[in-house]
Amino acid sequence: MLADSDTRWKWGALTAGRIAPGGRTGSSMEAGSRGGTQVAPVLDGFLLRGRATPTPRQLAEVGVHADSLREVTAVEFLRVMARESYDVLVLALVGGGVQAILHGLKRIREGTGERPVVVTGYVGVVYEKLADGLLLRHGADLVLANSRQDAERFRAVYEGVGADASSVTEVALPFLGGAPYTGEHDPYTVVFAAQPSVPESRKDRTYLLNRLVQHARLHPEREVLLKLRSKPGEHTTHIEELPYQKLAQKLDLPPNLRLVYGNMGEVLDRTDLMVTVSSTAALESLHRRIPTVVLTDLGVREALGNHHFVGSGCLASWDQLDAGHRPAPDEEWVARQGVAADGSYDRAFDAARERIAKLLAQPGGLPPLTPYYTPATAPGYLPGILARHHLGPDGSPLPGAPAADKEPGPVRQIVRRAARGAYRHGVQRVAPVIRRMGEL
Repeated sequence: MLADSDTRWKWGALTAGRIAPGGRTGSSMEAGSRGGTQVAPVLDGFLLRGRATPTPRQLAEVGVHADSLREVTAVEFLRVMARESYDVLVLALVGGGVQAILHGLKRIREGTGERPVVVTGYVGVVYEKLADGLLLRHGADLVLANSRQDAERFRAVYEGVGADASSVTEVALPFLGGAPYTGEHDPYTVVFAAQPSVPESRKDRTYLLNRLVQHARLHPEREVLLKLRSKPGEHTTHIEELPYQKLAQKLDLPPNLRLVYGNMGEVLDRTDLMVTVSSTAALESLHRRIPTVVLTDLGVREALGNHHFVGSGCLASWDQLDAGHRPAPDEEWVARQGVAADGSYDRAFDAARERIAKLLAQPGGLPPLTPYYTPATAPGYLPGILARHHLGPDGSPLPGAPAADKEPGPVRQIVRRAARGAYRHGVQRVAPVIRRMGEL
């Protein structure tokens, strides 16, 4: 499994555990069989080197463990794929990364029929760049849709451009689970699930933080938690220029408001009211039948992603929450999102496992990978996508690409960590200052 951020690592590893032939259907962290043997599935993990490569702390917090784990470039990963045999490959990457690996894998395995079943998909709610992201993922054997609604949308996009839509396979988010909500805790606990990039501006993020503080002061008998994804200096799937931790330093927080990290499932174990702008945590909460609110304070807008929850029954404002509002989700809407609180969730990955088993059983091996984008269909777009990963238009390494996939020496590792730290410091400290100066 190849991932490029902490959230995609979590999605990819858990998905692999659910879809691997012979794998567990529960929340197992083990996945992906190697070499066609009949032993218990094994997960070999690879982290794509880049700005969002997770830190050891982030990996530990996710709680997903691999039998082996390496950090690689795209070219180094393709060299591994050229010499080692795998049954299933899960690509938990942004669309451009998926496209690059598809073309690279096509080149190194062309004409052999010996390649893994390639699986990809999305970490959560797909509320932007639907066509762009889907077409960059086209060519994988399975493009996983996390709900019935997503499966219908995905097929419509592929069929609309004349691409094969048979790869679209309906599943569900692999990290749903946990005990269903049975009643209020003591103390009653309100959780605000923060997001790295939504909302983006200092004004909007400060507003949400101030409203959280106000809610805590209005309800001193409640415990109010600000659930954070990463610590300052760490990156997730999206760049976070204005961490809530930094904004909170300027406020006098009430004693019943705390900033927390950790696994979302463990936080939900003690949650009585989940509040967010548009986080996938809302779906985790709804799956457990925890009262869930998607905020309307900043509008219901595509840029925020909360438009996805229109019809859910979960849209509400802080004013309503301060007054004691408890949302009632629309059951039909919830069912269309793959949030199967009725117990059918355990069967959500059956279709994917069956499809993978059929592909692996094909006589003569698997057919060549056929992405929609080729040098003929997208000559002005595809070369740039591949070049970002040091690949040429035919999927071969460009001159100057990493020459070896061996573990770098200690000096190179120190330089790499320093460079990554400098980049993250620039994003979160220097860039906002320059932006403010430009507005003077």
